[in-house]
Amino acid sequence: MPTSTTHYPDLAERVRRQAELQPDLYGDFTFDALPYRFTTDPTVESALPGWVGRREPYLADEKMVELVRTSTFLGDVVADPYAALAGEYGLKGLVGMLQQACREGIEAVPDAPDELVAFIAAMEATPDWIDLSLVEDGARASRIPAAFLSPFVLRGAFLGTFTNTYAALPMTLTGALSSRRAAHRVHETASFFSGTTMPGSLGRFGPGFEAAAMVRLMHSLVRFNALKRSDKWDLDVFGFPVPQIDQMPAGLINVYILSTGLLRRGRTQFSRRERAVLEFARYRCFLLGLPEELLPTTPQGVVDLFHARGAMLRADFDDEICGALVRSTMEAYLQPTDSLYDKVADAVEKSWSKVSFAQAFVRGNREAAARMSVDLTIWDQLLVAATAPFVLGRTFGLIHASRIDALRGPIDWYTTKVLAKRLKSYGVPQFITDVRHYPVAAAG
Repeated sequence: MPTSTTHYPDLAERVRRQAELQPDLYGDFTFDALPYRFTTDPTVESALPGWVGRREPYLADEKMVELVRTSTFLGDVVADPYAALAGEYGLKGLVGMLQQACREGIEAVPDAPDELVAFIAAMEATPDWIDLSLVEDGARASRIPAAFLSPFVLRGAFLGTFTNTYAALPMTLTGALSSRRAAHRVHETASFFSGTTMPGSLGRFGPGFEAAAMVRLMHSLVRFNALKRSDKWDLDVFGFPVPQIDQMPAGLINVYILSTGLLRRGRTQFSRRERAVLEFARYRCFLLGLPEELLPTTPQGVVDLFHARGAMLRADFDDEICGALVRSTMEAYLQPTDSLYDKVADAVEKSWSKVSFAQAFVRGNREAAARMSVDLTIWDQLLVAATAPFVLGRTFGLIHASRIDALRGPIDWYTTKVLAKRLKSYGVPQFITDVRHYPVAAAG
């Protein structure tokens, strides 16, 4: 690492082990040089907007700087070696063995490679810093917004991934969000985050466990191809591809929103129900490969980590990278049919996504949103205002009603039924990256 690791020696050791475990993949990567994307220079504009929070306290926090800096070099120490077997087994072979191991157990895979054995074993080894007794309660609490609110704001949240050039480039390299494939990727994301809230989904042989393994493989393949096949990935500028610090926001975004609300109301601790939502999110993140150090347990800890990442990520919005991704995602048609009902639903959802994006990333500023290729109009705002009583009223009404013991069971039955229907409309997710879409620097 470029400087001493006083506060997180275990995390730093995990980073160093990557080169030892995968010299063919990371042999050319210099773990001692900070990439251009990472900055603690107070004169440089960062990805943390001033209206969100002050940058200076995070730059002065030695422990927080070390955490963000170290995790900027962290990939996936068990999934990356497995993804590197693509040349030997092929993508189809890797996917098939991983799916069989998830569904039937590692012993069901004939001649399972050691890398797959280690991958599955790591996912099965639930650490003691996860309170499994709360996970199912957290999934139940998370199902209501997944069923009734997320379908209206998911595209807007998805766009947040594309607001920074350094974090968005891997998506551009894969070609995964060309206009033709944008809807597929949005649906995959919706399927994962919503599907993992279903009853028992994150159990050892549940569909959410398998989905997490597939997402990890996809990220590792992106990492592998960025380093070995792309002629656009500049190590000095972009650093380590798809680092864990960039995976954290997607995994904890709902907890971040919850935490900011609690802190505004003067609360510093989660209630039991809120803690269950947190533990569910932390366990899902663990299955995705995130380390404990990136999964705080208090509202202030969650907010500080989000803001610290932004404070040390150099600001940049390249229209050819970020703008293209935003435009293709906004243009995608996400409804299952071309019926009048679905066309109206598409218009409503797009308006909600535009408004939610603008509120979250540019404080509702229409001009700033337009510069980021989100054309927020008065019509969008009126449409959201007209439908908010139904969308928000139903969501929060069910959340409050579910706290009544006598209503909890019927509400969860109804919610699960609605969510299952939504998941069916999203289609069957593949969670793979097609190497044919990668710009290739050299044959092989």
